[in-house]
Amino acid sequence: MTADGPLSIVAALRLAGQTHRLPPLEAQVLLAHVLQCPRSHLYAWPEQHLSGNQQTDFLALIERRNQGEPVAYLTGYREFWSLSLRVTPDTLIPRPETELLVECALALLKQRETATVADLGTGSGAIAAAIACEHPQARLIATDISAAALAVAESNFQTLQLHNIELRQGSWMASLKTGELCDLILSNPPYVAEGDPHLQRDGLLWEPVTALTSGPDGLGDIRRLITDAPPHLQPEGWLIIEHGLDQGSAVRQLFSQAGYRAISTHQDLELRDRLTKGKRPVDDVNNFD
Repeated sequence: MTADGPLSIVAALRLAGQTHRLPPLEAQVLLAHVLQCPRSHLYAWPEQHLSGNQQTDFLALIERRNQGEPVAYLTGYREFWSLSLRVTPDTLIPRPETELLVECALALLKQRETATVADLGTGSGAIAAAIACEHPQARLIATDISAAALAVAESNFQTLQLHNIELRQGSWMASLKTGELCDLILSNPPYVAEGDPHLQRDGLLWEPVTALTSGPDGLGDIRRLITDAPPHLQPEGWLIIEHGLDQGSAVRQLFSQAGYRAISTHQDLELRDRLTKGKRPVDDVNNFD
């Protein structure tokens, strides 16, 4: 409540923007969350008044947002691939650029009626959920070292009624069984260098640091994935890894040194290197089949 009485929707949004400097879209998302309504409701009923509790909750969320806490953690949800996914501070917030990983995976699976796909380091389950929705005949294995993250992923899979995903706890390839072969292994691993100044900005302080950083050059986990993947890939199987915009050359070199075939880097909509893929090394086809 204010001195002039309860706030209307339009007044609450004006307060958020003019007094608290919140961008309009963020203010709308937070207010719709408090009112438990779609954003379209805000436009349809601008003179609707907030209750005292709703106004208190809205102002509290604005304060937390101004302290840097990401909107996705404030609402508990983030949209990815047109799917509404639950997120918590135990998981990274899915980014729009990671949808390129899904696009690349679906292109490789296009000619396959069935396939086994492993999403390593699944977090909220965003990548696995998107592929499972688009390719219901595929068998998905979603893994994470964090039990808390797997609990979030499981809740998302249950909400979306996805029954072709198996959850496993473990570190990278250790979560796959001996001799288990996949048509596709993909991952959005930690790839930020330890101590990178970006970790202090853009809300990253709120996200799990173990899901962000990987050694002094950010390539520690990527090296491990590239090295350990071949025994778990079908002869024509692929490994796809998302990485930093300045890591394309280094990641291609790691793929090449490990003997992968058909190596290529894909760029995002802003023409920045975003992911690199490679086909199982020929030597490993001979060694492991």
